[in-house]
Amino acid sequence: MINPANKWEALDAHLLQVLHVLLTEKSVSNAAKRLNQSQPAISTALKKLRDITGDQLLVRSRNGMTPTERGEALLEPVRQALAQMELIATQQVHFHPAESRQVFNIAAPDYLNAIALGEVLRRVRQEAPHCTVIMHSMAHDVDYTHALESGMYDAVIGNWPQPPEYLRLAPLFEDEVVCLMRKSHPMAARPLTLDDYLQADHIAPTPYTVGQRGVIDLYLAKERIKRNIVAYVPYFGMIPYMLLQFDAIFSAPRSFSRHYSALLPLKVVDAPVKFPKIPYFLLWHERLHRSQEQRWFRELIISVLRNDSHVLN
Repeated sequence: MINPANKWEALDAHLLQVLHVLLTEKSVSNAAKRLNQSQPAISTALKKLRDITGDQLLVRSRNGMTPTERGEALLEPVRQALAQMELIATQQVHFHPAESRQVFNIAAPDYLNAIALGEVLRRVRQEAPHCTVIMHSMAHDVDYTHALESGMYDAVIGNWPQPPEYLRLAPLFEDEVVCLMRKSHPMAARPLTLDDYLQADHIAPTPYTVGQRGVIDLYLAKERIKRNIVAYVPYFGMIPYMLLQFDAIFSAPRSFSRHYSALLPLKVVDAPVKFPKIPYFLLWHERLHRSQEQRWFRELIISVLRNDSHVLN
């Protein structure tokens, strides 16, 4: 039993880290995996934390463990305390790109122009030749918010109507929706009308979760317009090649469409619907906000995607 008089002296960085992971994972076994420790070690740490706080912090529920009211209230203060500890420990360390062997993990959707991402890699190779970049796909079964929080990803590029408020954010650029089709499509020789658009066959990307609509179909539903989708495809990069086989339309970002129309016998046509522009963001977690190497990497990405607009066209 911890002496109540000096119980706060027993609260160290390790226990704070265990508490933070337990409150986010809501599972002793998952917390043990994330921290690379045994379940008994995590259970012992949880017992100490309960003695220190005088609260159960997490209690058993049908789906595992649920934070108590006190546990929920501690999540943000613990996160801030860990961030401050990280700042104290690392603020004197200077990052030198040319000497670093850092591994950067970034996730991006496959509809982002590959030329732009290639420019990011070129710049990293030029300025930090010993660093490695691992690019992850924004797969349907990956929770990118959890991946950022756990450290699986350092940053994520994507487009969301309303990005999560609890993540750090930097606007990158905006793109517009156009229609991509094969050059022999009957509608490719003339301006596309709304009737043409609604009567045509469409290929659409598979939604990230069951029942969730994409940005385009959400807007069409708001305007009470419905298009004829004949196929859903999980990978953007496959669709341009499918368009070559039959008369279908793909509503996609202009930068993506221009890229493939330069490689294949495809045509980019202005959409007859005034879709809102697609905003792209760079997201990262607070835990890496003050990291010098991560800040350098983020600034490089922002420089390429926001300022070097020629790589997007």
